[in-house]
Amino acid sequence: MPETTDPYGDGDGAGLADPAPSPPVHYAEQALLGALLLDPHRLDTLGSLEAAQFGDPAHAAVFAAMGTLTPPEAVVHAREPVWLSTVLDHARRDARGLTAAYLHALVQVCPDPRHAAAYAQIVRSEYARRTLRTHAGSLTQAATVPVQPDPAAVILAQADALARYVDELAGQFAPHPGSLPRTPAPSDPPRDTGSDVLDEERLLLATATAHPGELARMRWLLPVDFALPVHAALFHCLTALAHRGEPIDPVIVLWEAQHRGLLLRDASPAHIMNLLSTPAGSVEHWGGKVLQRALLHQARTTAGLIRAYVDDPANSVHQLVTGSRRALANLSAIRVRWQRTLLRAPAPSRAPRTTAAARAGPLRTTAPARPARTSR
Repeated sequence: MPETTDPYGDGDGAGLADPAPSPPVHYAEQALLGALLLDPHRLDTLGSLEAAQFGDPAHAAVFAAMGTLTPPEAVVHAREPVWLSTVLDHARRDARGLTAAYLHALVQVCPDPRHAAAYAQIVRSEYARRTLRTHAGSLTQAATVPVQPDPAAVILAQADALARYVDELAGQFAPHPGSLPRTPAPSDPPRDTGSDVLDEERLLLATATAHPGELARMRWLLPVDFALPVHAALFHCLTALAHRGEPIDPVIVLWEAQHRGLLLRDASPAHIMNLLSTPAGSVEHWGGKVLQRALLHQARTTAGLIRAYVDDPANSVHQLVTGSRRALANLSAIRVRWQRTLLRAPAPSRAPRTTAAARAGPLRTTAPARPARTSR
């Protein structure tokens, strides 16, 4: 089959040929249009195909023109090229450089007009891939450049739109065996470890150490939500002590951290004591901040995974549906925990102070006091 890539040229592809190889859907679009030029009555067998689903603008213009015209009678169509000429005249309104030679070439490259419905399904499949990529890109954008004052609401709205589209695809494409994508999962995007992020995590740990009773109301926060591993480990120490019903203060948390090997890997005793000794505000307030950033990170991770599936041409649409649903399940899990924070009761007695120093001021750098030596 010759590669017809020049709808605006003289039919030989000279001068405007695509520099990159055409994807398989390009040939499916050509074959479908050729089939409809040969047998226009097959338009009624294509289902819900739309011109916007074509990747090539010239092909979209030709198909749109066909949809606005009444096909000629079979006898007339067999005797005169009325259909081709009429389609060309109407398509030129949106694709002015379109030539009759290109439409004749479309007829020539169509393997079998009887397969028009199969060609249409290929066009729909590639459109589904492009649209899913757009949804994933919107989710990435929302999580990368959060819209204030409620970035979580924007992200979850984008995730809902993506999930609805995945459900639509599930109803349009029949399942088949081997539906899991085989695409290797990409690395998770790096966590945001800016100064504001780390200060919020430090203030949470210090305030939870000073007011451990509030930990019982924070089952919605997990160590995995923290951006810095040492902070995640310290929060694990706090929750373990609270679960065992043991007393909690900086010294006891430091002792727990030693038993977990944290002092050998990540931090010195003086650093941990200093970190845990600067409480401010409310535990639930800082916990909500940490969980919201974790939600943003999971949204970027989910969108990146779906993009990896979409960009792998070996995945069928049903594989994209299955993989996308699994990726969205991870985002849904943290979403449930985030919704619990919206229902939590406020703590007005220790509402976060609004000064910059109270919110995320510099942590004390002095070591904890040591007992003075006594002379013998």
